Amino acid sequence: MSGLDVEPANEESDAEREDNTIEVTPTDSVGDERETVDVDPIDEPLEGPEYVLYGGKGGVGKTTMAAATALDSARSGVRTLVVSTDPAHSLSDTYECDIPAEPGRIRDDVPLYAAEIDPEAAIERGQAILVGDGAEAPGGLGGLGEMLGDENPMDAIFGGGAMPGADEAAAMQLLLEYLDDPRFDRVVVDTAPTGHTLRLLQLPEVMDSMVGRIMQVRQRLSGMFEGMKGMFGGEEPPTEEHELEDLDVLRERIERLRAALRDPTRTDFRIVMVPEEMSVFESKRLREQLQEFDIPVGTVVVNRVMEPLSDVTEDVDGVFLQPDLEDCAFCQRRWDVQQGALMEAQELFRGPDVRRVPLFADEVRGEKMLEVVAACLR
Repeated sequence: MSGLDVEPANEESDAEREDNTIEVTPTDSVGDERETVDVDPIDEPLEGPEYVLYGGKGGVGKTTMAAATALDSARSGVRTLVVSTDPAHSLSDTYECDIPAEPGRIRDDVPLYAAEIDPEAAIERGQAILVGDGAEAPGGLGGLGEMLGDENPMDAIFGGGAMPGADEAAAMQLLLEYLDDPRFDRVVVDTAPTGHTLRLLQLPEVMDSMVGRIMQVRQRLSGMFEGMKGMFGGEEPPTEEHELEDLDVLRERIERLRAALRDPTRTDFRIVMVPEEMSVFESKRLREQLQEFDIPVGTVVVNRVMEPLSDVTEDVDGVFLQPDLEDCAFCQRRWDVQQGALMEAQELFRGPDVRRVPLFADEVRGEKMLEVVAACLR
């Protein structure tokens, strides 16, 4: 489905509205040590993108789309990890089960894994190589500042310049790790609202510069370490090799992520919006800013559209509540608002594939409703 047909608001005839009338009928209910994830490989090559990222305004349904996509992917036998970078996690509510802070299998019958990133816990565990606000970084970066005589160790590395917040830097480092994890064939990312997402997308560039500066400082200090050999009673001075190795790994991951995000055959960045004016405006801004990062938008998902489910997909059995555009004045008003917003979004729909997800009367949570959403996204 590569387009979205929209009728002009308030210009629909009675006959046309009668043809589009949607009857309302009831709906059927529908530890400190890091653990190793056991993942069985698949023999067939992966079809579709390796990475699917959902972004957009807060409250438009990104978590629902990510959860549905990941479940659908895992049901096809693909080793799938769904990751939430949103500080206000809701994956656990959507799946109706506990989601760990690090990748863990949440289904026995399909290879579905999930993680809700906890940046503070990652910093405490020492998983974040780079942190900000003068905090002492794991791996000895705080000691580097002491050797240079700076009260703030990060000022010694970055010249007192601005640095990303520790939580966002830690979240990006974990996301980099998970995206680069060979145990998974596909990673689906439930991003934070637009502002947070853009800062996360900026972090590869910022962190790349940060890593470069750190390595330059390390190289300048290498001569100092050589001259200190005789000061330890014949013992070798403390080595920085493991820290440099960590930085090298991080830098390589940054390069791989940058290349993957810009490759439409590997990454599908999906903007999620609802048919309301404010959501349309923010979605347009997000797409423009993604273009500045050379990240193409492959799909636009329009959520909560007032139309019959049968107009969107034929892969779902059952009867679902639908708004009555003939006798319900409220439904008629919302229909006009949605049509006006969708007309405003026509420019946004040019180029990407467009997927529509109807407005459901029931809350979308649990396996049955996620399967319905997944059918709309195929």
